[in-house]
Amino acid sequence: MTTFNEPQHQTEEAARQWFESLRWPDGVVCPHCGSIGRAYARSKPGLYRCAEKECRKDFTVRTKSVLESSHIPLRLWAQAFTLLCSSKKGMSAHQVHRTLKITYKSAWFLCHRIREAMRTGGLAPMGGGGKVVEGDETFIGEETA
Repeated sequence: MTTFNEPQHQTEEAARQWFESLRWPDGVVCPHCGSIGRAYARSKPGLYRCAEKECRKDFTVRTKSVLESSHIPLRLWAQAFTLLCSSKKGMSAHQVHRTLKITYKSAWFLCHRIREAMRTGGLAPMGGGGKVVEGDETFIGEETA
C-alpha cells in the first residue's frame, strides 16, 4: 500500500498552498483577466479577489484548471497526481479507487482530468497523413489496386 508522507498529502491547507505555489510561483494571477499581483486574499483561506476595476471576480487555485467543478478535497488531488505521475506503467482508475479509498466514480473523474492536464498538443493521424494503417488483418480506408 502506498503511503503519502509529503506535507501536501496530509492536510487540505498544505495541499492548497502546494497547488498555489505550483500554479502561481511569482505571485497570484487572476485567471479571469490575467492581472499579475493585483489580487488580494478574502476572509476564507484560499479565496482571492481581483483588484482590477474591470474584473473584481473571486477565484481560487481551482478556478479555470482541471480541479474546477470538483468537490474532491485538494489533498486527494495531490495524492492522485503523485500516484499517476510516479507510476512507471500508468495506473487504472480502479487502482486509484482502491489506493485512495474513494469511490470508483471519483477515481475515474480524477484520472481523466489528470490525464487531460498531462496531454500535449493534438493527436496526429496514425501512420501520418494519407498513409495506410493495417492492424490485425483489418483494412480501413480506400482499396488500392
